[in-house]
Amino acid sequence: MSLLSSYRRLFSYKGSFSFTAAGFLARLPLSMYGISTVVMIATVRDSYALAGLVSGTSLIASVLVVPRISRLIDRHGQRRVAVPATVFSVVFSVLQVACVRYGAPDWTFFATAVLSATAPNVGGMVRARWAELLKDEPDAMHTANALEQVLDEVGFIVGPILSVALCTALFPEAGVLLASALTLGGTLLLTAQRRTEPPVHEPDAGHAASPLRNRGLQIMILTFLLTGAVFGSLELATVAYTEALGHSSSSGWALALLALGSAVAGLAFGALTVKARLSTQFLMGVAAMAALMLPLLLADGLPSLAVLMFVAGMATAPTMITGMTLVQQLVSPAQINEGMALAVTGLLGGNALGSAVAGRVVESFGSQAGYRIPCSAAVLALVAVLAGMRTLTRGVAVSTGDADGPAERQAVEQL
Repeated sequence: MSLLSSYRRLFSYKGSFSFTAAGFLARLPLSMYGISTVVMIATVRDSYALAGLVSGTSLIASVLVVPRISRLIDRHGQRRVAVPATVFSVVFSVLQVACVRYGAPDWTFFATAVLSATAPNVGGMVRARWAELLKDEPDAMHTANALEQVLDEVGFIVGPILSVALCTALFPEAGVLLASALTLGGTLLLTAQRRTEPPVHEPDAGHAASPLRNRGLQIMILTFLLTGAVFGSLELATVAYTEALGHSSSSGWALALLALGSAVAGLAFGALTVKARLSTQFLMGVAAMAALMLPLLLADGLPSLAVLMFVAGMATAPTMITGMTLVQQLVSPAQINEGMALAVTGLLGGNALGSAVAGRVVESFGSQAGYRIPCSAAVLALVAVLAGMRTLTRGVAVSTGDADGPAERQAVEQL
């Protein structure tokens, strides 16, 4: 009951359920666009190479564009920026569907993929609402971040399964069309809730520059890059391994077990009151992620893989919960959307990098060797956090007002 009461308390705040539900609808397509695009183009044009290149182009464009959209949101507000950015994105997503459907040249797929990359980071927008609503309640904010991470995991369980089902049962373009409708509808529902929209914060003199100059955030982006490499390489390695076993259709369920393990752990972690410093919690989460990835090297068939994937996922959500909370505390309120977008694009970039490296390893050394890459990336993420622990700890101390004095505050702000 205590676990449920922790989450029930969040929804006692007026408007919290509405913006959480709208945010979930708006970011569910994150897990749908990639696989829907691949299935659509591969089915119509009979080319997985072309499909992969178009999907990758969209991902790279998002990495470059989304932080800039988030910076505009910080400066002008969610509604004023997110609505036109989303409409622009959806128009070109639908145009891409039309290009595929009616046999347009291949270059139009790439052009529309780039131009549709303006959809805002809705997860960051929702977390910014929670941060404003719970700014004086750190324990409740911990639970809210846990809830958002669990909803992310649920999205990555439901989204791909729903996309493939629609594309195969109806028509190849159905997945992208539904994702576009959810993006537009969810974002409009979210931005219509003006009462919970965070106010625009004027940046103070110490935070006027880009958050990329924040040393603590640099460490977090590097760690998220390596964490994204864990996820990207793990996905490809699992697809390759299950195919080698003669059960290629089982890869989706194996990856769903990874997300399920993460969601279960995230729910439990969000209900706990953890007394350790936030940077210490993050270090422990990354260390646990590295430790729980290593047994995947011992996978020997589908039953063992299923168990090991569920266990491997159990460190993911707690790590991401503390990681996103760290990002929120390292940047000023005037840069919160941009800071979170930079962290998320670090994950996306790492995902693409991990997938590419794992693909080369699988081709050269066999399917099971692919699991060496997520294990190696997780260990490197741990090394990055260990190397940056002092900076992370002092950066949080400054942001929360726990630094020893003016001299220390000035020194940390210059890190």
